[in-house]
This record gives sequence, structure tokens and C-alpha cells, in this order.
Amino acid sequence: MDGTKPERPSRNALPFYVKCGYALGDHTINVQLASVSLFFLFFLTEVAGLPPSRAGLVVLLGRAFDAFSDPMMGRISDATQWKMGRRRPYFLLGAIPFGLTFALLWSEPPSGGESMIVLFYSAVFVANTLSSTVLAVPYSALLPELALDYDERTSMNTFRSIAVMSAILLTAVGMPRLVTWFGGGAGGYAAAGCVLGFWVALPWLAVFGTTWERPGFRTSAIGVRHSLRQLARHATYWSLTGLFLCGRIAVDVSGAILLFYFTHWLGRGADFPIAIALMLLSVIVSLPLWLRLARGNDKRDIFIAGALWWSVCLGLLFLVDADTPRWWVLTLFALVGVGYAVADLIPWAMLGDVIDEAELATGERREGIYAGFFTFVRKLGGALGVAVAGFVLEAAGFERGGVEQNESARLAIRGLTVFGPMLFLLLASAIAWRYPLTRRRHSAILADLQRNG
Repeated sequence: MDGTKPERPSRNALPFYVKCGYALGDHTINVQLASVSLFFLFFLTEVAGLPPSRAGLVVLLGRAFDAFSDPMMGRISDATQWKMGRRRPYFLLGAIPFGLTFALLWSEPPSGGESMIVLFYSAVFVANTLSSTVLAVPYSALLPELALDYDERTSMNTFRSIAVMSAILLTAVGMPRLVTWFGGGAGGYAAAGCVLGFWVALPWLAVFGTTWERPGFRTSAIGVRHSLRQLARHATYWSLTGLFLCGRIAVDVSGAILLFYFTHWLGRGADFPIAIALMLLSVIVSLPLWLRLARGNDKRDIFIAGALWWSVCLGLLFLVDADTPRWWVLTLFALVGVGYAVADLIPWAMLGDVIDEAELATGERREGIYAGFFTFVRKLGGALGVAVAGFVLEAAGFERGGVEQNESARLAIRGLTVFGPMLFLLLASAIAWRYPLTRRRHSAILADLQRNG
């Protein structure tokens, strides 16, 4: 650095192809997240033969390593000074390990007993989360650099959300079909994992090719400890992190339990992919509406509206049982999708605004470490959701192996499906209600940054 302050780049809207290319990264990451959320607990209990508590522990152990890897990866990407940039080179470095370790997640269980199975899948899951970190943290850190405007960030995250929903739809509908097509059982899951492993690795070439980095953004020069101390003092960031964590737990508790809900509460396992498909199509259709509402309104208000809508739909879902007409069950899941749409869209759109606030206070851009903690929270929410579901199911007497469940286990599945997500959605709404970084405040921040050069 020569000591001069670089001119801040213009805030023109990004080209359509950039938004599409960038969104492919979230598509691949969410194929992994969705498969773990929707099927991994089921796979570990019904195919690998682990008790639900041990299966949940596998996921929790894997995510625990992210407590160190995500923030550290953020700091590493902040300090990287390669010719190709701080963030984009990692898209090429992490793609192949990500695809290979994803395929290994679904490989046939090893011999040697229950402890060996737990050790094997825990080790593979740790490797997969680490390779995901190498991609996801620089990827998330790049967005505030690409999109600089309050509304343009919401637009970018709308493209990301469409990519996320397409990933979940692909996983929810495509993975069971692949497993069946390859003969079912452990062999079917292993073959499906190989196909999807290739799928999650390849798009990173397009993400690399359609994005860029802005030379006017300064590389953070402060050390890790100082960065963490500044992060810990940033109250707005922790408020955003709190509402995001609650929203992610709601999402992943739902994801972990829905297949059990359709199989053991409703007795309609074949309807699971149909319901998920309808829900995700509803998300995609409703995203333009949420984007339009977000223009001219505070993002926190949009988040609250979506979370409350989802909570009301969950309350209606509590009234559903095996005798409920099929059309009404499917309609409810389509309505759930309208509220579900904002759970991932809005917090990511808010993150860039928080980073701008931090730049005004400190004089440096630290997207990497901010995105690192945010990505960790995303993964932590998923791990807690799956682990809690596993422990509750086992405590209620859930029997592994595809057998008919007792009434206590069935009621636990029903309660987890409805009240687990609802509790965290209401907590997230309460945090959002007091969130301080409004549209007006962000406009003032941008004006100050422009004056400061």
C-alpha cells in the first residue's frame, strides 16, 4: 500500500450473467447442506445402522471443526495477495476435494462395529466441511465486494436464493430417485453420492470465470487477534448473527425431521419429494414478491413478515394427521414456502451492510472474517438441528431399521416438525425487531464512506 486512499468503485447494477454465475456457488454448497439436512440422519440410522443419538453426534462432531476453520479461512482470504485475487483462487483449489469428500459421505459403511462406523463417517464429514469452508467463506466474502448498493445486494441474494432452492429441490427429488435407480440400499446411496459429488465440484469453474475482485478494496493488515476483538465489539453484527442462527436452526430442524414426518406420522413417505418440490417451487415464485417488497423497506421488516408467515403455517400443520386429505397437506407445504423464502435470503443481504458499518468504524474491509463467522453459524445451525432431532427421537423410543414406530416416537416427530422450528422463528423475529441497521442508517454510512474516499 502506498498510503493513499483508493477511490471507491461505482455502484452500477451487476450484469445478469454475473448474478447467475455467482449464484452457482450457492447451488453446490446447498446440495451438500440439503443432503446432510434431509437425508444424512436417515442414512446413518436406516442404512448405516447407527442409533439416532450416535448419528446426530457424527454431524455435530463434523461441524465442531468449523468453529476454527471458518473464521480462520476468512482471515486467510482477507490476507491473501495472489495475482488472481484474495477470494477467487480458492474456488479452483477447493472444488475437487469438495466433490470427492461429498461422494465419500454416502459410501458403504465399513466393517468393524458401531465405533468404527462412527469414526469413519465423522472423519469423512470433517474432511467435507473443511473443503466446503475453503470454498464457502471466500465465496460469501466476495459478495459485498461485487454488490455495493443496499438494494443490489438484495437482488444478488435473490439470485442466490433461487440457486439455493433449486439445489434443495434437486436434492430432495433427485437423490431418492438416484438411490432407487442404482438399486437402493447402501450401494444405491454410494452411487448417488458419486454422481452428486461430480455435480457439486464442476460449477466452481463458472463461478471463477464470471466473477472478479475490485482492486480499490484494501487488504486487511491487522492481525487475527485484533480482527477478532473488533468483531466481538461489533454489536450490530452479533444481532444479525443471532437472528440468522435462529433462522438456520428452524430451517435445519425442519429438514432433518420431514422425511420421518411423512414416513412415520402421516404414513405417506412417497409424498415427501412431492411436498418438498411444491414448497421449493413456492419459494422460487414468491422471491420476486419479497424482492419488490424489500425495495423501499427495511430488510428486518421483510424478515419478520416471512418468519411470522412460516410460523402460522406450522401451526396449521400441527392439525394434520394420517386422515387429512392429501391436497390440503400439499397446499400447506406450498404455503410454508412463501415464508421459508426469506429465512436465507434476507440475512445474507444484510451482511454486506454490516461490513460497510465496520469499514466506517475501522477504515478496513474485512469481508473474509465476517463471512467466516457467518458461514460457521450457518453450518452450526444445521448441525444443532440434526443433532437435537436425533437425541429427541432416541429419547422418545425411536426404533431404527425401518420398523413401525411407537406412539411416543410418532408424537415426538410431530412436535419436532411443528414446535421446534416455530420456537426459533419467533426468537429470530424478536431479535430482528430490535435490529438497528435500517435503510436510512445504511444510506448515511455510504455517504460517509464516499466522503472519506
